[in-house]
Amino acid sequence: MGSVIRGWIVDQLFFGGFASYRDICRKAVWVACKVALVAYGLNLGAHFLLYAFDLLPYGLGSALIIATVLTPPITFILAVLAYVPVGFAIHDLGVSRAEFERLSRTDMLSGLANRRAFLDQFDRCDQDKAMLVLDLDQFKLINDTYGHLAGDAVIAKVGEALAKVFPDTCTCARIGGEEFAVFCRDMPFGEFAALGEIARRRIAGMRIEADDAGFSVTVSGGLARALPEEKFGEVFSRADKALYAAKTGGRDQIVLCYETGNIGDAKPVLRSRIA
Repeated sequence: MGSVIRGWIVDQLFFGGFASYRDICRKAVWVACKVALVAYGLNLGAHFLLYAFDLLPYGLGSALIIATVLTPPITFILAVLAYVPVGFAIHDLGVSRAEFERLSRTDMLSGLANRRAFLDQFDRCDQDKAMLVLDLDQFKLINDTYGHLAGDAVIAKVGEALAKVFPDTCTCARIGGEEFAVFCRDMPFGEFAALGEIARRRIAGMRIEADDAGFSVTVSGGLARALPEEKFGEVFSRADKALYAAKTGGRDQIVLCYETGNIGDAKPVLRSRIA
């Protein structure tokens, strides 16, 4: 019986998570009402027990009036005062933890997911998927010519462009200094390739302002499809091969890698350029 009562009390006082301060206050009032009701019941039971053993120093009627007038409101107020500060602290801790988790998985310069988050989402995806790896062309020259602030502006604008082109079913990330990656889940490979080409053209059409002068940037890309069970490393390797072909083939283009992870593929990587 004692364990049942203890379990019930724990369930009633369990804080859990709170969506807002209003949610905390609502929960505090509800819990305080329960606590006040339990305290009132225990108080009445104690008075009846004392009355049964003739231990009440005053009449039963007076005792019940006092118990009714004092116990519920005092218990309610104390319960609210105890519950609300703890609930606020738990809420703030949850918000801080969520923000820390978001920051730990976000690249601050581009606003996209970072490498850690990208790898985690890619490896957990058990649907048909594909990966696009993009690398800014001659990025070191941009930094050397216009300065690192201009280079940071390029990365930020490229991140913004990728986020606008690809839908929510895709994950965009900055996985290296000037290297970006996108993966799609449950999307036709041709559609994903077309979106990659749209992103490449939009990036090529951007104008970056620096020192009263403007310049444009281009990206090269490698695109590879993946089996649902394939992990990041093996798919990235194929996409990176296609990216190397795009770089050596003249830059500002996306090269497709048609090789898959099927055991027994007899042919080497087959590539074609999206022009």
